[in-house]
Amino acid sequence: MLRTLCRTGGALLQQTQRAAPRLWATPAQQRWASSLPMNTVVLFVPQQEAWVVERMGRFHRILEPGLNFLIPLLDRIRYVQSLKEIVIDVPEQSAVSLDNVTLQIDGVLYLRILDPFKASYGVEDPEYAVTQLAQTTMRSELGKLTLDKVFRERESLNSNIVHSINQASDDWGIRCLRYEIKDIHVPPRVKESMQMQVEAERKKRATVLESEGTREAAINVAEGRKQAQILASEAQKAEQINRASGEAQAIMAKAEAKSKAIHLLSDALAEQNGNAAASLSVAEQYVSAFSNLAKESNTILLPSNSGDVTGMVTQAMTIYSSLAKATPHKPAAAVVVEEKNGEEEFNQPSQ
Repeated sequence: MLRTLCRTGGALLQQTQRAAPRLWATPAQQRWASSLPMNTVVLFVPQQEAWVVERMGRFHRILEPGLNFLIPLLDRIRYVQSLKEIVIDVPEQSAVSLDNVTLQIDGVLYLRILDPFKASYGVEDPEYAVTQLAQTTMRSELGKLTLDKVFRERESLNSNIVHSINQASDDWGIRCLRYEIKDIHVPPRVKESMQMQVEAERKKRATVLESEGTREAAINVAEGRKQAQILASEAQKAEQINRASGEAQAIMAKAEAKSKAIHLLSDALAEQNGNAAASLSVAEQYVSAFSNLAKESNTILLPSNSGDVTGMVTQAMTIYSSLAKATPHKPAAAVVVEEKNGEEEFNQPSQ
């Protein structure tokens, strides 16, 4: 009897294995999980796996990782679901952007099974369903963007695809974690035009930067010239002020020196034999003036009695004596003989 039951159970298990659908998993998982486990009464479920058990053709329970017991002949393992993160390669497909550019795009889909019951009974082939959903969603999202925005808003495009997949895959017990676009292939002519556009944009930026540099250089040169002129005018102003101050101080010094010289001369004339000294000085200046006439100019104006030195000195002293008598209370100043325009002049300094 026991032998008959074992033979019957073995035949049922073989029929179950032949009738069992293909597992939806990655190629690596299919290599080690090519067949469903047999009901050996005592079963050990690996970690991160969920075994769906049917009793007499109806869903019974899901075996948890660890030690589990099943009834022979009545219970059978119908599905094995992996609870790990699964990677699905989305095949390359064609999509048309908003500006009517045909693109070839492929991607990678990352998902995880959250409910083994829904993943087993909610859809016939979960891998095929999710792949087709990802492709249709990608084409729909690309149709909303232009070619330039496809490259700029790649992250936003991935998040929109994930959101759309999760809305449809809730009934399948599957959660899409992320979607990544691997490659975007652009038609050759469009690619050439994009390269030309990039080159033109770079030339434009180079020209703008060069013009801005020229403008900044011109502004800097103008500012430098302005500052130089301001500094030069300030320096000239300071120079003129210093020169005027120096000239004023020189005039004051000359005036003070002349005043002291006049006072000294007046005191000398007031002393004894002062008139004789004045006569001697006038005679010396007269002779010196006549000796320099021919050296400075070709035109010489001489008085009629130029050879009479005694008469000239006597005349000068007479003028000096008359002035001294006219102003008896003030000291007399010396008579100075000056040469002006080739003529001899006798000037009486101001008192």
